[in-house]
Amino acid sequence: MHDLVLASASPRRREMLSRLGLRFRVVAGDIAEVPRPGEAAEAFALRAAREKAAAVRAREPAALVLAADTVVVLDGAILGKPRDLAEARSMVGSLSGRTHVVSTGTCLRGPAGARERVVSTRVTMKTIRPWELEAYLALGEWADKAGGYGIQEGAAHLVSAVEGSYTNVVGLPLCEVVEDLIVLGVLSEGARPV
Repeated sequence: MHDLVLASASPRRREMLSRLGLRFRVVAGDIAEVPRPGEAAEAFALRAAREKAAAVRAREPAALVLAADTVVVLDGAILGKPRDLAEARSMVGSLSGRTHVVSTGTCLRGPAGARERVVSTRVTMKTIRPWELEAYLALGEWADKAGGYGIQEGAAHLVSAVEGSYTNVVGLPLCEVVEDLIVLGVLSEGARPV
């Protein structure tokens, strides 16, 4: 029996992991999520996931820790979580009618070994009318989301195409995480979920 710990306070990651039927605990891996000068988006996402996993493993050395970090990238620039409504308006507005990339770094670390990867998905937004943007912003969902939007919530109708993993855009690439759990022996045929 593995003691699985999700190193994230994200309700979306909790919900997705729960849907797999896995038993786990949540211990937030609080770190400063700041890219280093010149650091590429994918490298930053993976480094942040590693640092979250390491922070939680220091407190939970016997656990299998799953950490993730998701970034939204437009024209090579990382769009983090908006600080306020004006920044959310600018971020979501900049995505209008364009394709951007959502990358999630994942890191699984535990007594049985480690697995890490970055999954990237191309997302295209429709051309967003000013009143649609204001209606979305009024929902207040932008506050804790990279790029200022949640594809699984009120912004769903703003997305015209997704190329790659949908769950990655939500914040956790489930297909890849499950494969890593299988490789680490956490999931197998006939075995009960952790």
